[in-house]
Amino acid sequence: MISSRYLDALTTTQSVEELWTMHTRRMDSYGFDRLLYGFTRYRSATSLGDPDDFVILTNHPDSYTQGFIGGGLYKNAPMTKWALANEGSCSWRVMADRIIRNTLSDAEREVVAFNLSHKVHAGYSISFRSISPQSKGAIALTARADMVQDQVDEIWEQHGADITVMNNIVHLKVMTLPHFGPSRVLTKRQREVLEWVGDGKTTQDIATLLGLTPATIEKHLRLARAALSVETTAQAVLKAAFQNQMFILEP
Repeated sequence: MISSRYLDALTTTQSVEELWTMHTRRMDSYGFDRLLYGFTRYRSATSLGDPDDFVILTNHPDSYTQGFIGGGLYKNAPMTKWALANEGSCSWRVMADRIIRNTLSDAEREVVAFNLSHKVHAGYSISFRSISPQSKGAIALTARADMVQDQVDEIWEQHGADITVMNNIVHLKVMTLPHFGPSRVLTKRQREVLEWVGDGKTTQDIATLLGLTPATIEKHLRLARAALSVETTAQAVLKAAFQNQMFILEP
């Protein structure tokens, strides 16, 4: 059973780092010692979007993430493809079944071989319900290296409902917290001017409100667009809102 105290801690934490620390510890108590969470808001029919815009949380070692994420192997991972086409939870037994039936592509076999070399061979994946056609989130729960899929399936039979609920809560909580790479952090002033734009104010309005010149406001908007890697101020407002960088309380 999930304790109300733990659920309260998950839902009231104010940082992704604290949330992730709590979650990895709890999942480890069920035998899942390595987690990989991913979320994109910029998915299309042919792409998951710019990797720099992904929300990635993991406690896998760098030796794994550099190859799987940095090397682009995730694009051909069988369970990634499953997550994009489905919602809910899935045993990695489906991957073993495909290996037995010899239905994996060469690219998928490369991913499986890479995973096996890092002792990523037993686990479960959860694909979260999407809030729009462009967004998708999922998490891969990797079991300890000495475990086999039969053991993982037994754990899931006993605790799968609770594990799924906790992961859904973590996913929803991540969506409410600031999440962005260090190169995409807005300064306080950049965030402030974007907030005023979001409220429908013109450059001249914002200059008057902040006691600055219109040229200075334009400079902050230009730097905000550069930080967020977008071309227009409207895109900057949208992306900053997606990343929960706007209208936030200062610590």
